[in-house]
Amino acid sequence: MANSVKKQSRKPRAKQEAAKTPVATKAVKAHAATGQTNAALLKRREAAVPRGVASAAPMFADYAENSEIWDVEGNRYIDFAGGIAVLNTGHRHPSVIAAAKAQEDRYTHTSFQVVQYEPYVALAEKLNALAPGDHPKKSLLVTTGAEAVENAVKIARAATGRPGVIAFTGGYHGRTLLTLGMTGKISPYKKDVGPFPSDIFRAPFPNVRDGITVEDALTGLQNLFLTDAQPERVAAIIIEPVLGEGGYVPVPFEMMHALREICDQHGIMLIADEIQAGFGRTGTWFACEHSGVVPDLITVAKSMAGGYPIAGVIGRADVMDAMIPGGLGGTYGGNPVACAAALAAIEAIEAENLLERSAEMGAHFRTRFAEIGARTAPYRMWDIRGLGAMLAVEFVTDFDTAKPDAALTKAICAHALKRGLILLACGMHGNALRIMVPLTASDALIEEGLAIFEAALADAVSEQGI
Repeated sequence: MANSVKKQSRKPRAKQEAAKTPVATKAVKAHAATGQTNAALLKRREAAVPRGVASAAPMFADYAENSEIWDVEGNRYIDFAGGIAVLNTGHRHPSVIAAAKAQEDRYTHTSFQVVQYEPYVALAEKLNALAPGDHPKKSLLVTTGAEAVENAVKIARAATGRPGVIAFTGGYHGRTLLTLGMTGKISPYKKDVGPFPSDIFRAPFPNVRDGITVEDALTGLQNLFLTDAQPERVAAIIIEPVLGEGGYVPVPFEMMHALREICDQHGIMLIADEIQAGFGRTGTWFACEHSGVVPDLITVAKSMAGGYPIAGVIGRADVMDAMIPGGLGGTYGGNPVACAAALAAIEAIEAENLLERSAEMGAHFRTRFAEIGARTAPYRMWDIRGLGAMLAVEFVTDFDTAKPDAALTKAICAHALKRGLILLACGMHGNALRIMVPLTASDALIEEGLAIFEAALADAVSEQGI
């Protein structure tokens, strides 16, 4: 096909996806055996689960394989969401599943704070080797991304003896109270749940979309030092090298270098939040590698373990050792099954050349989105942006004003779902579609998904009378 991305080297994985019939048959048989329906499960959910837990799709998964999901009624969906960027190695990667099962046959939990185990150490060693920088490194393992961010702040405060944290407009760092204080978007995350912790400050993010240049952003940061955040009291500056929930906007490399210089000047720790961008999503292990900037601390999670819950903080060894014994940890932190899965997922990324594939996949998506936008809805696809396969397409009401069109974006997602494609929106205004398809997806499946996207875009445009 035109603009084809390079096929992954691991042939068995591609063959499993191409041979859809056996998997589909298994899903249909499972539905026949249970008789479950999405409608019935939705009623149970409404009675048992709080409404604050939102779900993008009104169906329930029964079976998944690589880049496809079958619901409890046997309906097939192409997955361009990847569990919110968790499945760079795809659903149920054979190596990841095998490693987790092998670990389960030995032990599933001891708590590393009580009885230690080798998989924790092995994963820490691997993360230390992968992270940029020639300095000695150490890694802490926890369970969630928000927990990783909280611990990174805690470590930075212990290392510097300072309380302050500076984050950026549009950044997303988690849903706990401390991380919500750093998150730069109110609805739905922060609405009605304040007050938030003190000594958290917000600097402007350099975003062409909002007319904010790197110079503007740096001026805003310097003004913050003059008005609210005394630099000698700032422990850390935290930034996503590519905004996640904020719209998949890469940080200009010039900004990253300036932040490194500012942190070095004032003795501030630079934290790169790589939770959504890490492990190949942008074509490198970590998005900060594109700029060449080496952070003091890196937070990781999501695609590190191919779907198993694990997260971590990687950092300069002297900084990571700032906490006294017992100051770091958690009952489930670095669960041995998740550690085994993470080691297997990282090995799969290496063995299947998924960093290279991410870069090629991103280039292919850019080309195809431009073609589709020109054909289907001229002047409504305002921007195609990102790094590697971490891409977003932004929609506007008109090209001249570039006013965000969240309604059209929402309609595209809804029509895509009806046609069998799972898409998620993001951005401060909810008008960007982000691509988080597994890097193991075949060329054929990507093209099938793009064809559905184009049809859904046409449906949405027609529905709105554009």
